[in-house]
Amino acid sequence: MNHPPTGMLEREEYIEQAYLFKALQHNKAHSEPVQDMLKQIREEVLATTQLPKAIDFLLAELRHVGTMATAMKRLGHYFTPFQTFVIGAAEDDHGRFDMQIAFLILEAESKFRAESSSPVAMFFFQVETLCRNRLDYDYGLQAIAMDPIYDGTWQRWILEVRHQLGIIELADLIYVNSEHYRNKNPNEESKTAPLFGQKEGRIALANRKKEPHYLFSALQRQLGYPAVPRPIKRDGTVDLIPKLQRTVEKLEVRIKLLEEEQRQSGIDLNQFLPKNNG
Repeated sequence: MNHPPTGMLEREEYIEQAYLFKALQHNKAHSEPVQDMLKQIREEVLATTQLPKAIDFLLAELRHVGTMATAMKRLGHYFTPFQTFVIGAAEDDHGRFDMQIAFLILEAESKFRAESSSPVAMFFFQVETLCRNRLDYDYGLQAIAMDPIYDGTWQRWILEVRHQLGIIELADLIYVNSEHYRNKNPNEESKTAPLFGQKEGRIALANRKKEPHYLFSALQRQLGYPAVPRPIKRDGTVDLIPKLQRTVEKLEVRIKLLEEEQRQSGIDLNQFLPKNNG
């Protein structure tokens, strides 16, 4: 039996995660409240996985705080920092990143995790997600670096890229860290093995000084990772009611806390702690 890399979940967990995000995206299209969606999905997912417990925690956090990302961050052993980052970006009222696109991205990512543990393909999928959806590169790359699919060498390189991207083209960063570059420059010494192979190096070289989407399109075709869902241009009034609904939910939580503070001369913090079911 093949076991996943250290820090990675079992395949069945990612399959159920993909179902979770698919169901959330489908129901979100019908403007159903997230809490109602999660309650229904909890009954549908495989009970032998850890996902039902994770959903319970998500529901508790939504009731008390009104957001999913805060719960996902506390469940760092189950949800990756990148998954948390994507949901947090969608929940940001000041951003334009759509929650339905976020669910589509995480559905595709979870399906890919269930089938592949390639750090090269995953890196390109995640970085393309940042580029296609104009998400924050600094926080996004920091979240990517913390993904358990990457070892220490990958992590150090991604954190270096975090400070270089925007100054140096991504194609150049890939090319100089590929086998293709090392083979063409055999006299150049390096303390670490290249992270990218011949194929990635050739693609990067061919797409230098070009628009990034040409690079990503070629990589996606050749490496076979999922196509990154793209933002959909839509009438802004369509999202007005869901945004108002989230705002009202957050206000209700805050009012409840204020009322409790006045009634009890303090907030009972025990309600935020996970229940011990023995």
